[in-house]
Amino acid sequence: MTNTFENDNATKRQKTAESVAAGQQKNLIVNAFLMSSPGCQVINSWRNPKDRSSHSPEDPAYWLELGKILENGGFTAVFFADVMGAYDVYRGPGNFSPVAKAGAQWPLPDPSYYIPLLAAVTKRLAFGITISTIAEQPYHLARRLGTLDLITKGRVGWNIVTSYLDSASRNLLNGRNLPDKIERYKQAEEYVNVVFQLFLSSWRDGALKADKESGVFTDPEGLRRINHEGKYYTVPGPGITQPSQQKLPVIIQAGASPKGKELAARNAEIVFLNNPSKESLKASIDSIRSLAENKFDRNPSKLKFLVQVTVIIGETSQEAKEQEARIRALGDDEAAKAMFSGWGGVDLSLFPDDKPLDDLNNSSVVSIIQVWKEAYPHIKVWTKNEIIKLVTVGGSGALFSGTAKEVADTIQEWVEFSSVDGFNFAYTYLPGTFKDIAEKLIPELRLRGLMPNQQELSEVNETGSSFRKQLFGTNELDITHPAHLLRWKKNETKEEFERTLPIALKRLNNEA
Repeated sequence: MTNTFENDNATKRQKTAESVAAGQQKNLIVNAFLMSSPGCQVINSWRNPKDRSSHSPEDPAYWLELGKILENGGFTAVFFADVMGAYDVYRGPGNFSPVAKAGAQWPLPDPSYYIPLLAAVTKRLAFGITISTIAEQPYHLARRLGTLDLITKGRVGWNIVTSYLDSASRNLLNGRNLPDKIERYKQAEEYVNVVFQLFLSSWRDGALKADKESGVFTDPEGLRRINHEGKYYTVPGPGITQPSQQKLPVIIQAGASPKGKELAARNAEIVFLNNPSKESLKASIDSIRSLAENKFDRNPSKLKFLVQVTVIIGETSQEAKEQEARIRALGDDEAAKAMFSGWGGVDLSLFPDDKPLDDLNNSSVVSIIQVWKEAYPHIKVWTKNEIIKLVTVGGSGALFSGTAKEVADTIQEWVEFSSVDGFNFAYTYLPGTFKDIAEKLIPELRLRGLMPNQQELSEVNETGSSFRKQLFGTNELDITHPAHLLRWKKNETKEEFERTLPIALKRLNNEA
């Protein structure tokens, strides 16, 4: 059995080496999946004796060190997940005690302030940040994002979310719960359109002069108001920050629900997924690509797909299993139930411990469990105990555990089966998980031709590069993206640009 397994793996690596020789190398996107809280996807990760995240919000040196680890190790980007309220559905509403006690995505300082620290010691590492469309006005969001994109020299991406926690909306929307999903996504579409216009159509390329001799800092003829008047927002403009080298931050979206998939298919350059099986991952990728092409006339090859994975790497398979057991032993059952209750919007305390949860009359809970059923067919009855096991380590995503070669085998298998473009690697302790990935896993992926070699990365590290240019080889949006025509080019007068603008706005709104 062992010899057969080893032979199969050797064959896989040989096959990949032949593909690399033929010029078919796949440069995987590798992200460090972070939150500014003591814990992200692993309950009580901060209790690990080796974890250093507990005091990271007050320790700039920690972020500087982490940036060097990630850039030198070959990571593509840091992705900051974020929520704007506590998981307070379980034994609630309003009960945040379980997550507060366990440090489960609580407390949560604003992650945007850590990006300049990471950027200060890196030239290539990019930064994705989650910001909700209910959190602030689009004009202010464009200013914040634009500033981050400037200070990082074009290395920022915006992960568009509409929020799912009423604990956030009650604090942001004058005590009101979230609008229903249909209304929320309609508002988000207009929000995103306003942001696109502020970044792309209110500043002409090259309008910033900073010419000491002529005394012209910004050419007034290179500025225009967007004069947006919609159902939800009235924004005259222009955008208040000058453009970065990529002009618009990379657009990221987590497409899970039907409405989320539509928003991703319409706008996203990167789509984040958290499917726990390669089969469900392939189905999600195929469906979003089809939507992008058939409903929004986009080139589906210009969407990059990343999947969330938690990795545990040991020197041997047994050591990895022992690590996993220690991680699970540090968990907190009540916090796991609170997290799941928040995702599904249903209080798990209302149901007996042995009740099959896929029998609940709740579409959110049933849809999550249905995906897990496909990924873990050996689990016949889905009860609270099974939920706790999965949520404690890895959240709702997959867990890859084993030696570096074994984890690389699984990654290669998922890539070949689903055509996924990269991975959001969650951690079990910080910064140790990312050190293991950098020192053990990434070299193994390079041997298989799945990632750029150290010399290729060093060349980019020396010169720096925008996020979009690293992904697609250019600072401009793909020509099939709905916002592509909004860009005000350098040699166009205001009158020339505004004559073509109605066509660009129709394209943006998916109108014939």
